[in-house]
Amino acid sequence: MSDLYQLSVTINDTEYQRSVEPRMLLSDFLRHDIGLSGTHVGCEHGVCGACTVLFDGQPIRSCLMFAVQADGHEILTVEGLGTPDDLHVIQEAFWEAHGLQCGFCTPGFLMTLVPFLEENPDPDEAEIRHAISGNICRCTGYQNIVEAVKLAAENMRA
Repeated sequence: MSDLYQLSVTINDTEYQRSVEPRMLLSDFLRHDIGLSGTHVGCEHGVCGACTVLFDGQPIRSCLMFAVQADGHEILTVEGLGTPDDLHVIQEAFWEAHGLQCGFCTPGFLMTLVPFLEENPDPDEAEIRHAISGNICRCTGYQNIVEAVKLAAENMRA
């Protein structure tokens, strides 16, 4: 049994202090220790994008990072974006434009797109497709996701 590491991390504006094994993945820490199951684990190789969270404001694959690497940092998960009564603009756009079907990949898309839209308030379709190219969806064919991003960008500019 390995020694436990004491970590302090801010997740969705709440500070957590936990003892974790050094080999625990950030995705497992978020899901199992903190109880934030919106971070989905798909491929466990960083390829599908389902586990994307914001780490100090930048999208990262939480299945490729150890929880101990988050010590002293800020993480935003899909649960921190909005609530059912007060959706984030991108969540509302995905709902309005039917940008999801089964929803498994949606949290990863949302967390990828939040900083993208902050940096690119008026993206064209090619820029949107490039931004989402690291996220895999097996249901939608991507067209409604692209339309949702266009709608979110429009609503964010308004």
